[in-house]
Amino acid sequence: MLISDYIASIIEEMLNDGGGTTEVKRNDLAMKVGCVPSQINYVITSRFTPERGYIIESRRGGGGYIRIVRAQMTKNEYLMHFFQAIGDELDEQNASAFIANLYDRGIVEAGEARIMKAALCGSVLDRARPEERNFLRADIMRHVILTLMN
Repeated sequence: MLISDYIASIIEEMLNDGGGTTEVKRNDLAMKVGCVPSQINYVITSRFTPERGYIIESRRGGGGYIRIVRAQMTKNEYLMHFFQAIGDELDEQNASAFIANLYDRGIVEAGEARIMKAALCGSVLDRARPEERNFLRADIMRHVILTLMN
């Protein structure tokens, strides 16, 4: 198991034990795992993102921590959270993360997720100028999310 996978599993376990909320002290977790604190930062910023349904808060200083909250929302609140997190541009990798999260949370079925991925993949947008593709992908994703809302 990769160290980043191990760190993520520890944090997931902490979230489960804490009812969807945990406070991580970087240095303490790094010592427990046997890595540098920046590795903890990397895992948190890459795996516990708004696109994946998490809210991150941090407090700096000697007693500082990083609070991670697994968003507990209704379907429409969750979709609105995604809608706002998309921003003006959306690359293919983040679009896939959004779709995977929608599937993992039971908001879309496997077939719907495949259709969404197909509609947002790079080859579909090949006719658009490269500098426009991420803008178009964001627009498409926002329209899909609005369609999914009741």
